[in-house]
Amino acid sequence: MLIGEVARRSGVSARMLRHYESLGLVWPSGRTGSGYREYSGEDIRRIFHIESLRSLGLSLREIGRALDDPGFTPSELVGDLIRQTRERIAAETELLTRLHRIDAADPADWEHVLHVVSLLQALGSKSADARQRAALSSVDEVPVPVEALVDAALSETEPNVAGAIRWALARSGDGGSALLAQGLESPVAAVRARAVQSLAEMPGGEAAAHLRDALANPDAVVRGYAALALGTRGAADAVPTLIDMIVEGRNDTDAADALSVLADDTAAADRIATGLVDRLARATTEAPARGRLTQALAGIPGTTASRALAELSHDEDPAVALTATYLLRLRDG
Repeated sequence: MLIGEVARRSGVSARMLRHYESLGLVWPSGRTGSGYREYSGEDIRRIFHIESLRSLGLSLREIGRALDDPGFTPSELVGDLIRQTRERIAAETELLTRLHRIDAADPADWEHVLHVVSLLQALGSKSADARQRAALSSVDEVPVPVEALVDAALSETEPNVAGAIRWALARSGDGGSALLAQGLESPVAAVRARAVQSLAEMPGGEAAAHLRDALANPDAVVRGYAALALGTRGAADAVPTLIDMIVEGRNDTDAADALSVLADDTAAADRIATGLVDRLARATTEAPARGRLTQALAGIPGTTASRALAELSHDEDPAVALTATYLLRLRDG
């Protein structure tokens, strides 16, 4: 088969076939009487092998080794190709994400584009100071796209920088709450904690709704942050989780403070006091937890809490009785 016919049937141009021949990858088995290249069936099969290996991303040099070296094993080379392809995909994905974020900023001109790029680069800097400055400047200057701020909030480990990012995120407008809520489902505990901390500082009803959903999260840390945030917002559905925190000794002082904020009227105070008393009465509630529950009653106004403290002043646990007696004296005073 002459070179033109081979090119037509294989889809490999005659020029490329000559290039393969110059590299020693494939060469025609014979020549016609006129001196034209003539390819055998075996030559054509080798051409298809070359094209197949090229489709995997192998270089022509690697293809030559693969076809001609009897001791060549493909596993290591294929492993390298997998690694290189993953790195290329990751780089392209990162570029696509950056372009989407620049587009989301709706740049008015190239100066605006460059400013957004600069802020995005600063948010990803190894310097904590640079990341903090980028977060703070994003509010007063060109806004950073909310997706970038959410990513930064979920990955930041430096407390001061994290606080600046949450502050910027709380002022970034709509969209951040839903993205942060997705972070609550992360398999990484630290990411879930950062997500709920950021949600706690987000204003508006959407953030509050996500915090209410977080009260049912299987992660106790997430539930705790959500309950504390909702408590400061006056959400009564945080009460059971706040009482659980007191029993378990997790941020129990903050939880008791949140309950005292929620006890803003007689009806709310009575409900909270009743909830604390019910937990005190359970046989499964251990002595340290009973002490913390008794102390929490100190911040709850009303007759229900006062009656409970009066009864607890005669409790069989001396520590509980002593605490209740002391709190009663403070209330009487």
